[in-house]
Amino acid sequence: MEIVIAGAGSVGRSIARELLLKGHQVTLIDRLPDQMRVATVAEADWILADACSPEALREASVDTCDVMVAATGDDKSNLVISLLSKTEFGVPRVVARVNNPKNEWMFDSAWGVDVPVSTPRVMTALVEEAVSVGALVRLFEFHEAQTAIYAITLPADSAAAGKAVSSLKLPGDAKILTVLRDDAPLDNQTDFELEAGDELVLMLASSESSLHQDIEELFGSRG
Repeated sequence: MEIVIAGAGSVGRSIARELLLKGHQVTLIDRLPDQMRVATVAEADWILADACSPEALREASVDTCDVMVAATGDDKSNLVISLLSKTEFGVPRVVARVNNPKNEWMFDSAWGVDVPVSTPRVMTALVEEAVSVGALVRLFEFHEAQTAIYAITLPADSAAAGKAVSSLKLPGDAKILTVLRDDAPLDNQTDFELEAGDELVLMLASSESSLHQDIEELFGSRG
């Protein structure tokens, strides 16, 4: 895929390196000369320009890219970049970094954002996950699709422990995306029995609280 990343700071460069390792084509844009550390991600294309400018986005061939990543350290800039990418250049997928959790409510389809990524929220979720065995923890949300990715770790007395994945009757439109055991994903093509300590990653409708309760009753503690 062709991916354009606005913001060549430590976050943008890290994303670029990961994507390049997976074989994608990456262009980095930043308006600050001291961020032009080309040698650190030499395989990427680099552009010194303000990504809030349509001319800069046009120079980066945003009109033909598959994904725009607005990863600057400024939320206002990320919103402008997202809106321009979606409305002016028709980018199919726009991912935007949320720096201040108070601004998260603005990062939706109205501003051209398909996937908002809030580092503080993700870190909070991971902390909650570490201490909340048996509780459903939201990792991130797809606003436009009104679905979200959740994780739940099976406690020792979970009703699902010892049951085969194929035998589980998931409520609603819930889907198990993967199961982690000892920090490694298990093969989804193989039927296996769940064990206490397994971490399930699920996709659920983000607004159905009754569905969330049903999932916790299915996988959580019997007590």
